[in-house]
Amino acid sequence: MKENYTLNDRKMRLIGIPLLSVLIPVIVNLIHGESRFTVLFIYNIMISAAITFSLWEGNRLIIIKMRRVFPDYSQTDRRLLMEAVLALAYTFVVTFILDEVLCKILLKSKGTLIGFSISIIPTILVYLVYEAVYFFEAWKANVRKTESLMRESVQSQLEVLKNQLDPHFLFNSMNTLAALIDDENTDAQDYLERLSDVYRYVLVSRNKDTVLVEEELAFVDAYVYLNKIRFRDNLLVEKQLSSATYQQHVTPLSLQMLIENAIKHNVASKENPLKIVIREENGQYLVIANNILEKTVLEKSTRVGLQNIINRYSLLTERRVEILRSDNVFTVKIPLLGTMA
Repeated sequence: MKENYTLNDRKMRLIGIPLLSVLIPVIVNLIHGESRFTVLFIYNIMISAAITFSLWEGNRLIIIKMRRVFPDYSQTDRRLLMEAVLALAYTFVVTFILDEVLCKILLKSKGTLIGFSISIIPTILVYLVYEAVYFFEAWKANVRKTESLMRESVQSQLEVLKNQLDPHFLFNSMNTLAALIDDENTDAQDYLERLSDVYRYVLVSRNKDTVLVEEELAFVDAYVYLNKIRFRDNLLVEKQLSSATYQQHVTPLSLQMLIENAIKHNVASKENPLKIVIREENGQYLVIANNILEKTVLEKSTRVGLQNIINRYSLLTERRVEILRSDNVFTVKIPLLGTMA
């Protein structure tokens, strides 16, 4: 039970009660063909104000009480049914008492059922307004909760990706391996140095939301170098970027993931080299495009990398990651995130 549930409806009451107090007598007068402001009309406004205030405040208390008793969404039907029964009973009792006291004493007239029929209409309208606001607020709360859970899920997935291998262990192992390699074997030393650069970057950037394009590209250069030892001139990576772009930000490891996907899903041969182009677009996007040379037998893929990039960018900017595919070219556009992290 929500013992502390309250309604933040002060403005609605300050506007709604006086408005209905005047509007109802005006409508009743118009229905009876009366257009003059008589003493009787003033009395009607006074009576309407008393009835409207009593009905509004009483039904408001019913709403609060029922929402405390039936707080869960699954209890909506029971809550609405109880509100309807109590509202009808309360409206009839209040209308009967006030009609007896006010109408008979001040106006010397009878009309309890007429008063009830008039009062029930604004009562229903008030309930509809309160319930509409209540459901809208509940919907907003559920949207916020869903967004929060999505953020937590994405962050959790990212942490899993980051921690699949412990960079500390790998980095330390590489230092040990470097000491075992003969000084004359420069190719092995260079390869190991670049491999160390790759994992050093993973170690440094793993807790960052964004990194400089300049830093990410230095990491990509080391990663491409490692792959070119395997593919040599069958793998071509070209950068077409302005100096200003290097000072923008991207999410860490995003470019590497896209290049890795291109290598994983395409053939790279001497006759048909795999060409990857990294360029900018209107100072808003970093574009990574590669020619499509699909493997006949694809490597096993978890399909997590690209979706992870999309999810991370959704937390940082309103601009979406764009994925385009033509007959010959696969393109991914990732938003540049400005010059400050």
